[in-house]
Amino acid sequence: MQGNSRTVETTQAGIHEKLDKLVARYRAHTHQRPVSEHTRLAFDDFTAWLGDWQGALIVDSCCGVGKSTATLAQRYPHARVIGLDKSALRVDKHAHYQQDANNYRVFRADVNDFWRLLREAQATAAWHIERHYLLYPNPYPKSAQVQKRWHGGPAMPDLMAISPLIEVRSNWLLYLQEFARACELYGKATRIEKVATSDPITPFEEKYLRSGQDCWVLRSTDA
Repeated sequence: MQGNSRTVETTQAGIHEKLDKLVARYRAHTHQRPVSEHTRLAFDDFTAWLGDWQGALIVDSCCGVGKSTATLAQRYPHARVIGLDKSALRVDKHAHYQQDANNYRVFRADVNDFWRLLREAQATAAWHIERHYLLYPNPYPKSAQVQKRWHGGPAMPDLMAISPLIEVRSNWLLYLQEFARACELYGKATRIEKVATSDPITPFEEKYLRSGQDCWVLRSTDA
């Protein structure tokens, strides 16, 4: 079966000229937006689920239907794995991808807020975030949308703070090149490689690969 997904189209030729200034601006300011109530309740459910867990935690942000979360739970049986997505519709579809594993949960939450809560909590928590996955985030390919990309927005300081090991995948290479530049400004080295897999980790990745598109992965160099 062949996919029919479209490639990312943009008029932006290279790394956005405002990226460095945006990273510096948001790094210098504290995120002041109030945490949404539904995300705070989701965080309470998360901490109740963890209980007295004292091991590794793996975060799968913007997990969609949670196929990737279930896959990561099988890949890392020593850890607890959480999937986060803002869409109740997508989270409710996770039953189709449910795996027989008791080391993961999928939560509906705004990741902007959840990352802040994780950052605050981990200072005194018995658990530690071992890895953080961002798999095929919305690329927002128009040049004017750069601040909607994770690396160009106000959530980047929390994203950088919560885990030393980061993996980001995209079918738009420029997105990862920008993300790598933002990481460099934070003193974090990364590498970018082409995804070569016959076992896609997300439905989007499966669709892109079936369409003949190249998919790319960015990892921090100690991942």
